[in-house]
Parts: sequence; C-alpha cells; structure tokens
Amino acid sequence: MKNVLIAALCSLALAGCSSEYIITTTDGQMLTSDGKPQVDKDTGMLEFTDSEGRKQQVPQSSVKQMLER
Repeated sequence: MKNVLIAALCSLALAGCSSEYIITTTDGQMLTSDGKPQVDKDTGMLEFTDSEGRKQQVPQSSVKQMLER
C-alpha cells in the first residue's frame, strides 16, 4: 500500500513539471504553448505545440512577449 502511495505522488510531481507559456505577438494575438517553445535556427521560427496538441510556428520577429504560466 505504501508503494502505491509513493508511486502516485511521484506521478503527480512529474505531471506538474510541464509548463505552459503564453506568447504575445506584435499584432496582439495570445497563443498558449504546452511546454517551452524552441527556436528553429535554420528558419528563425519559434516552434511550439499548442494546447490542442498541434505543432505551430511563429516568426521570432513577431513575438512581443513570452511568459511562463
């Protein structure tokens, strides 16, 4: 029983490690990413997975602000 409780607590701790980021663009859009966005060095685009699981790309030059939620 004790092992089950420890396993459940570890699972909850790992689930809390994933962060959401709010990306504000220069034209006023607010985009939500699931996890930290990454810059593609070849294209200069900010790549991220949105809250619905879709891969998105935004030009890095159009990002005004990025906040961790």
